[in-house]
Amino acid sequence: MRRQLPTILWACVFAALLLWLFYAQQERLMMMAELYMEDVLYLSVEHMELVGISGGLAILCGVLLGILLSRSFMARLADPVMQVLNIGATIPTLAVLALSMSFLGIGIVPSLFALWVMALLPIARNTYAGIKSVSPHLIEAATGMGMRPLYIVLRVELPNSLFVIFAGIRTAISINIGTAPLAFLIGGGGLGELIFTGIDLNEIDMLLSGVIPVALLAVLVDFIFGQMQYWLIPRGVHPTR
Repeated sequence: MRRQLPTILWACVFAALLLWLFYAQQERLMMMAELYMEDVLYLSVEHMELVGISGGLAILCGVLLGILLSRSFMARLADPVMQVLNIGATIPTLAVLALSMSFLGIGIVPSLFALWVMALLPIARNTYAGIKSVSPHLIEAATGMGMRPLYIVLRVELPNSLFVIFAGIRTAISINIGTAPLAFLIGGGGLGELIFTGIDLNEIDMLLSGVIPVALLAVLVDFIFGQMQYWLIPRGVHPTR
């Protein structure tokens, strides 16, 4: 419980800031809600669909790629591939979107592909690092008990690296939520429509109607994943429990 105090304190500070913002700008917020509430709800669903689909595919592919690179027969390729992933993480998001649009056109498909690429990198890196950090003695003990390689991965390596993998997933989803507004630039929809339209029209209320939900979604989803990481990972492999 004591180790959760920082999280609880940050949640209280954030809630206090929201209350202050509401009371300080109550009339303006009510007017924004009246004007843009339907758009915000509709575009928020689009936004989370982009994040959910691309994030789900990134989790599946990233974990599988990390497991594959950690195998002994991939030892020669693991370091070069990880270097490529590290370099890929430095590429600006707009550049990834531009490349995706160049090959796939405009619409939801190139948006999903770009978001998938951005989310894939931290998940694959953390999966590889987490599995490689598992003690060799545990693997030797499992082998000595007669466990097959697949069972060693599923019952020894993955459970012991779950905390690191979950941290990568949490980072990837947070990146996706913050990056998804840019998908509007290539026809992907989402809350970026309000943000960039507000910028073009110099309409601050419309801009804030897109920015505030994105920020709230990012904080809320990160908090949910943080609680899942705390409670779902076994105590023996969770360093903060």
